[in-house]
Amino acid sequence: MRHMNRMNSIGADEDADVFEITDFTTASDWERFIARFEEIIHEWKLANRPPLPPAPKDEYSNGTWDERSEELQFADFKFKITHKFLKSCVVTTEGRTSEEKDSGQETDDIEDFDEKTPTVYSDLMNLDNDFPSRAHPLCRWYGLQEFLILSPAANNEIIDSESRSKLLLSSASIAVSNTSCSVPVFVQQSHNWRKLYCGTCVVPGANVEFEMVHLKKIPSQYDHLAGLIDVFKSKLGCVYISMPPVSVSVRFTYILSDWSCTAWPQAPPDLSSLMEDEVGCTDFGNLPFGACEDPVSDLHLSCTWPSLSEDMIVENHVYSDLDPLQAPQWSVRINMADDPLCLLGDYIREFLTLTERKETTDELLGNLVPEEGDNADLSQALQRLTEPSMPYAMPSIGSVVSTATTRLKIKPEEAPIASDMLNQILLFLFPDAKGPKCEGEDENEDEEVKEKTARYTDVLAELKKQMKTAPLDSLTHRLAVCFAIVNHNYGGLRAVAHLWQEFVLEMRFRWENNHFVSGVEKSQPNLGACLLHQKLQMLNCCIERKMKRESVGYGYGSECDNSDGASPDSPGDPFSRVSDKQDSSPAEGQVDQVNSERFGSIGSVSDDEFYDCDEDDDEDADGASVPKEKTKDRKNSRNRDSSEDRAKLEESIESASVASESSFKDSFSHKPEGRLAPFKNMKLLGSSEQMFVPITQEPSPMTEDMLEEHADVLSKLGSSQESTQLRARMQSACLLSDMESFKAANPGCILEDFVRWYSPRDYIEDEVETEDGKKEIKGCLSQRMQIPGNMWVEVWQSARPVPARRQRRLFDDTREAEKVLHWLSSMKPATVVFNLMPMLTHAAIVKVLDNEDADVPAVKTLVDQIVSKGAKLTRNPMADVRKYEHLVRLIEMAETLIARTVSLRSKFSEDLLEQRGAESELHHFVSCLHQHPEVTVRGGPCGPVGAIIHKLFVQSQKASYMLLDEDEEPTEEVEKDAHKPASTVPDFPRATAREYILRAMVPRPAPYSRVLPQKMFCVLVENDHFRLAGAFSSDTTFQ
Repeated sequence: MRHMNRMNSIGADEDADVFEITDFTTASDWERFIARFEEIIHEWKLANRPPLPPAPKDEYSNGTWDERSEELQFADFKFKITHKFLKSCVVTTEGRTSEEKDSGQETDDIEDFDEKTPTVYSDLMNLDNDFPSRAHPLCRWYGLQEFLILSPAANNEIIDSESRSKLLLSSASIAVSNTSCSVPVFVQQSHNWRKLYCGTCVVPGANVEFEMVHLKKIPSQYDHLAGLIDVFKSKLGCVYISMPPVSVSVRFTYILSDWSCTAWPQAPPDLSSLMEDEVGCTDFGNLPFGACEDPVSDLHLSCTWPSLSEDMIVENHVYSDLDPLQAPQWSVRINMADDPLCLLGDYIREFLTLTERKETTDELLGNLVPEEGDNADLSQALQRLTEPSMPYAMPSIGSVVSTATTRLKIKPEEAPIASDMLNQILLFLFPDAKGPKCEGEDENEDEEVKEKTARYTDVLAELKKQMKTAPLDSLTHRLAVCFAIVNHNYGGLRAVAHLWQEFVLEMRFRWENNHFVSGVEKSQPNLGACLLHQKLQMLNCCIERKMKRESVGYGYGSECDNSDGASPDSPGDPFSRVSDKQDSSPAEGQVDQVNSERFGSIGSVSDDEFYDCDEDDDEDADGASVPKEKTKDRKNSRNRDSSEDRAKLEESIESASVASESSFKDSFSHKPEGRLAPFKNMKLLGSSEQMFVPITQEPSPMTEDMLEEHADVLSKLGSSQESTQLRARMQSACLLSDMESFKAANPGCILEDFVRWYSPRDYIEDEVETEDGKKEIKGCLSQRMQIPGNMWVEVWQSARPVPARRQRRLFDDTREAEKVLHWLSSMKPATVVFNLMPMLTHAAIVKVLDNEDADVPAVKTLVDQIVSKGAKLTRNPMADVRKYEHLVRLIEMAETLIARTVSLRSKFSEDLLEQRGAESELHHFVSCLHQHPEVTVRGGPCGPVGAIIHKLFVQSQKASYMLLDEDEEPTEEVEKDAHKPASTVPDFPRATAREYILRAMVPRPAPYSRVLPQKMFCVLVENDHFRLAGAFSSDTTFQ
């Protein structure tokens, strides 16, 4: 029994030993990490690659840098490895290597490969790129053109212990050694803002260790060059031998941030003007432009002493040879203010934010408009009953005056805009209320136009073609600019609603009193303009038609035609345009277009009067009785909305065709009416009487929303035969009116006579031979006119001899004007703002063009982009606020760029030049400041630009020490005071940043080791940090 227990215990011990066996053939996390590192190096083709050539001068600043990254894992911790490289050098070398492999020119001479200088050594000793203006910190400190960075994949993870960083660095060293990769590898330590790295690079027979020190304060013993050289020599560890002198490159940076001696970017406000204390605003028609604060933050002057021996310069805590006026190289960097407040962008953006508001005019102004008492003037009762219904309280039209002054009855103490200011705004919007313009104003405008460049003129012409807005001198343009200024300076949305109500009342006043809307063309709505401008053009058309109706013997002559934008080709031949249209034959669906072309050909005056047809007459012109039910239906249909236009038009056609064809077959019984002038020498075919051109109604102008509504009505009719006939009858209303006018002017005429005048190509004339052998010219209608059921024939048969002045109006100016006024008054303030945005952006682009600087290419590129974006946006029917916000952002960028240029030109003024003929160099220098991060000053402190920079620093120093500028005294007094000591105020302040690059070729680690390059970069920033970044090479063969 005891033996069995002993055996069991031995078996248990053996089983325990079996489970404790470790399988060393399984790869550990550390080994897998190294293997993955090697795979990435091979994937990126960094293994066994020949050395890269040294980077050209300034290639680190102006060249293109690229990067690629992969993730790898060490146990549960994820890392990211990033390869940063100078694209031009690396890609060129890879391409050359692949070409050599393809052509079979691979060398097998390994010794020759080893003798080539490794890339890391050539980068460390390259003097052409010591202080790059724009590069990665590792590139700036060590001068490397490619390197690998190993960092935690997550941003919130850091490597905070030295043991972890050394473990990663040793792992990376094994990977690059196994793959013969000579690219330096760095491990990022601590937080990202510290930019703290440690690294290694393995080359044949040697390696380079990259070490770094980062402190918050500068140690006093290392606050100068002498102390830094001692640190460098002690780190090399070979002070016991006579080492060559250390090569030193030094760069001091001085900051100029006091611009008190330069002009303010904006002119001071004119307290005597209407705008009073508003900065940048001079009147209601000019948008402000420029920055409210100086867009230039500070100027960094870098003075460089390249590649000096340590024996040539002395800098310690007592004395320094490094005088900025003795530096051979000067370079300037400008730091711009982040998003400075610019007036134009601020005004537009604040105006655009109103589109998000939902308040109505009644909510904004309803409590400010006093209600009329019970004892109001009863004489206005009928007028108030006939006024259109409005969503807000509107005063009676009889209470307004004839000049452009405030018309809205608001208590003065509660009004958003003061009464005096409001009257000035209205006088600006409607300058015709002032009287005739002074002659001097036109001359000044002409002089301003002459001064503009050819580019300015070309871009303005392109804007006019591409953007769907309004002319620059139009009322709509002035309205948009004025509203933006009022919104910014006089009360925001409530002020906008107040001014809009005044504008609507002014429009109604002008309609009621037959005053044209000034600043708007007296022509048909221009479909290339915005909808608001089209509505105002429509209102002008209504006023013009109304004035013609109310004037006896006026409205059908050359004045009418000219007002519509048409003029006869020849003053002596009123029918010159009629003869031109013989080359065209309109289809049935193009009747309105043919008619509109024909109206432009009339050029004489008639005594006939045009008036509305009395729809309440119970009898027609031929004596036929009209049923009372139809008369009642006509009365009821007059007040229906625009959705019933089709029914009204159909009803008018039906009412016109009540009489049968036989009732008008013999039209000799009526007296000719509505004749304008004889039509050439043509005779009527039926009676050989002279053919006369009739007085016809003018075509109905339409805005784009009316055209869309009309097209929508026609498209909803369907495609059946009845729908097609109904659609054709609706489109033939103008044709019916012209036929009735033609019949009234030419008794006894037939359809062929009408076609010969209206559409000459539809009347075909042939020469035929009679029985007597004589040749005669006979004509007939074209084939399409002879098709059974032709609309022209049906309309001709139903047409009655009614002159235009007794016909129902094709264009009801009263109804259309009320529709326009209702459209204007029913808009919310947010909708008004959105409708004004196209004109405001147009005005903003023109303002940018006015201030554009041709010497800055970036401004021109940005302006072209703004014009293209604005053209697409204004013509996009689906435009929204977000798209306008993007356009406003581009305008702000252009304004900021121009403001920076203006600020720099004011600081580097030509008045500060001491050398004549250096203006072009100064302009070139200012232009380069926009294009490059750092600009070299030609001639250093001895050049013309350097002299200006020196003056700016001297003025800043005197201001900081609160010293006044010394007046120039006579020569005698200067000689007397020559023995006095010079001013103790230095020309330059203490250097804000000091950078030192120390280089040496020293054997390391032993005196018998190979001579290898050593480098240390030192950065000393006042009251900020102290950094040492060293690259120390060691010989691994002869240690």
